[in-house]
Amino acid sequence: MLYNLAYYKEAKKDIARAKVWYYNQQKGLEKRFASDIKKAIKRLKLNSYVHAVRYKQNRIAHPDVFPYSIHFYIDEDNKRIVIIGVVHTSQDFDFLNYRH
Repeated sequence: MLYNLAYYKEAKKDIARAKVWYYNQQKGLEKRFASDIKKAIKRLKLNSYVHAVRYKQNRIAHPDVFPYSIHFYIDEDNKRIVIIGVVHTSQDFDFLNYRH
């Protein structure tokens, strides 16, 4: 089943911050990062249940190249995937528990 996407505003900020960081490392790298994240989100939208529940009701997907985790849950009632955060894999993600 194909689900709609919803983002917490903090998740969009997570992506924006990472893009700035990658841009500052090497111009153009932010575009590669954004593309990698978009591909991962497209895959999870098509097959979200392949990702196991990891904590609370949240699941984690990973892009192919960049060391980030896409934290999300499936809202079956509204047929949508809700992305709550996009964080570096070395980052402590306990704070995501407070996002919902």
